[in-house]
This record gives sequence, C-alpha cells and structure tokens, in this order.
Amino acid sequence: MSQPRHSTDRDAGSEKGNSARYVPPLELTKGQPPPIAANGGLSYMSFDRDGDAGTAEATRAAFEQIAVGEGQAVTDLLENAPPGPIETKWGVGFRHYEECLAHIRASGMQAPEGGVVLPLRYTIHEQPSYSIVSSNALWRDPSREADAQALRKEEHDTARRCLYFPQVLRDARRLEEYYPGLSPTSSECMDRLGLALAHCESKCENFYDAAEVERVFYPEMEKLLLDLFPGATDALVYNHDVFDKDYSGDRTEDQNNKNPGVNAQYANIVHNDLNDNSGRVRARELLIHNLRNFGRTQHYTAEEADAKLSRRFMSINLAKPMEPVGQYPFVLCAWPSFADQPYITNYRIYDDRVGETTRFTYRPEHEWYWFPQQTSTEVSMLKCYDSITDGSVSRWSFHSACVDPTAAEDAPCRKNVVVRSFVFF
Repeated sequence: MSQPRHSTDRDAGSEKGNSARYVPPLELTKGQPPPIAANGGLSYMSFDRDGDAGTAEATRAAFEQIAVGEGQAVTDLLENAPPGPIETKWGVGFRHYEECLAHIRASGMQAPEGGVVLPLRYTIHEQPSYSIVSSNALWRDPSREADAQALRKEEHDTARRCLYFPQVLRDARRLEEYYPGLSPTSSECMDRLGLALAHCESKCENFYDAAEVERVFYPEMEKLLLDLFPGATDALVYNHDVFDKDYSGDRTEDQNNKNPGVNAQYANIVHNDLNDNSGRVRARELLIHNLRNFGRTQHYTAEEADAKLSRRFMSINLAKPMEPVGQYPFVLCAWPSFADQPYITNYRIYDDRVGETTRFTYRPEHEWYWFPQQTSTEVSMLKCYDSITDGSVSRWSFHSACVDPTAAEDAPCRKNVVVRSFVFF
C-alpha cells in the first residue's frame, strides 16, 4: 500500500481559534504493543487537506484496501473451508452461533454459579477496517454508485470475517468472589477492571422521548458519575442511544432535533467505542465544537479545552434497562485480561471527521462479565477511554451483545438506554 503524505508538525499545530486542525498524540499504555492500524496508528487528522479532517485520505485508503484484496482472501478462506469448526491461531472458531453452542455443550464447558458459557463473536482479520457512515455524502452522489456498491460489499464482508468462540461469562454481581474486597459498585472497580455497577431510580418516564431523556436522564447520570468518582470536577453526558428490537414506532435518527432514533440491532461483535486517538479527539471536539452533542452546550476555547484535557479524563458508557433484560444481554470484559493485547482500529469516515473504534481477536483467557436479568434500576458501566497511560489503571473495557441460550424462548429482547459521557478531574 502506498504511503500517504501527511501534514508537517507545523501545519498540524497551526491554530486559528476554534477552527484549527488537531492531531492527537498516540498515547499507548505502558507495556501495550502498537495497535493494528493505518499509518502506524497516527490519526487521519494528520492528513488534513483544506479542512477535510483527513476524510479524503481515509476514503482513498479504504478503496485501496479493497483493491489489494487481502480481506477478500480471508472471506474466501472462511467461505470455502469444510463444514464444522475452523482452526485459528487463537483456538477453534465457528461460523455459526448454533455450531459454537453445540461445541460448548458437547465439550462440557462449565461456568461458575450465576455464570454461563456461550458463543461470542470476534473478528479474525488482523487488519484495520473502514466504514463510510450512512450520513456521508458519497452515498447520495449518483456518479459514485459503483464506489457505493463496492463499499456495501466490503461492509458486508467485514462482518463475515468473524467467528464465534466459546467464552465463560461470570456474574458481575458476584465480583467480590473473584476479587475479594473489590465492590462492583466502586470507583476502584472501574479503575482496576474497566467496569462497574450502579443503582438509579430514574425520574425519566419516557425514554423514547429524546428531549425528556436529555432534560431528565442526562443530569441523573452526571450526578451518578460524580458520586462514583469523588475526585472528579465535572461530568458531561453528551449523547444516547435507545435499543429495542421490538419497537413498532418511528426509528428515524434526527440529528437536527437531537433524536438518536431507536436501534433495532444489537452490536454483536467484540469491540470498544474509542481508542488512544479518538478518546482525546472526541472529548476535545465536544468541548470546543459541540460536535454531535445532544447534551449541554459547551463554550471552551481551544486553549481552555487543552488545559482541561492536560489533566485526567475518562469516557464512560452507562446502560440502564427500561425493564428486566430477557434476551440480548450486554456483556463486558475486564481490562487485566487483555491489557497487553493490541487493538485493531476501525475507521468510521464522516464528511467532517474520521472516528476510530476498535475490535479484538479472541483469547480464551478473556475475563467476561454479565448481569443476569439486569433490572431497570441497575446501571452497568464500562470504561471506553482513560487518559492515564502508565498502566496503573484500566484504559478501557471491550464489550458486546450476545444471545443468551438460557433465556426462555419468549424472553423479551433488551430494551435499554445507553448514554455516553466524559468525566473530568
């Protein structure tokens, strides 16, 4: 693959008020191997041209990767493999959930009390991936229909480069049985494992009303975070998603009216929402530009934001069911079990930015937790980013949705609201 030309340090650092480009430093955790990423992990903002935030270069790289064909070779390998289990360098994987579940039952895998053994879906392609988001103008350009078709196929094939692997899920409410003296409701738990549990009896009556969620639920979650982290100075809940597979109303996302819509799909792949670059970039663009911020308007200058981000800050996702969870539970992985594992960057290309999320390959020693039949007053929390890089605290927790084989056939699918936040110290 040809190497793109990026802006010089002077170009990248030139600032003109709040419109300046910003290239984040790649801040790896002590002891962490480099990520599996384009450009050595350097943010695409470094390839900014005329204020495009590197989106043109990222789009070019996406098409070049398709042309090289390495991903297609992986897809073909999986498609043409004999029926049954597939041997990988990480262990035996399965193309279908039912195959993996049958393997679990035949092998007699056991879980501790309150736990379950079930299939989780991991990528097996150790290369960065690209996704052109639905709002990108490319999809509405008739002259680029051929490009759009190629991208649709690649998006579909990226999902096919995954396998199901057997994993043990432990009951997070019993966490003190595994870590004596560590309460799942403590900030210490978040610092050590990247996950925690909280209690909230929300006054929000209609979680399908985006305005009410912003007005009532956002402040409740901000208070919850400040109570959990006594050293924090402030918290910002900036957006949310509602998940309900059975919802029969309008699901349409409306950015102009800050309505995220209602999701019918659950993210059934092991992933994390942020990484070394996007954790810092997302916080900065919220403070300065209020970019896709559904919550309180921020009024920071670039200098004020940089001063705020020179201290510790973290990103936390909080998930609260509207009713007890029956099917498609939300599951979380503890940081110590993958702290030395490189993440694989997925680039999400907008018209005005290139977001970065991450995926991971399977390890049998990954330490997974869930909250069986999580109730409407229980809030599960996972860390998506922490600015501390010396290895003393968790940086993030990766997560997934999954199918619970122990649930009744008529168990209701998860109906919950997930808010995203930053906590500042």
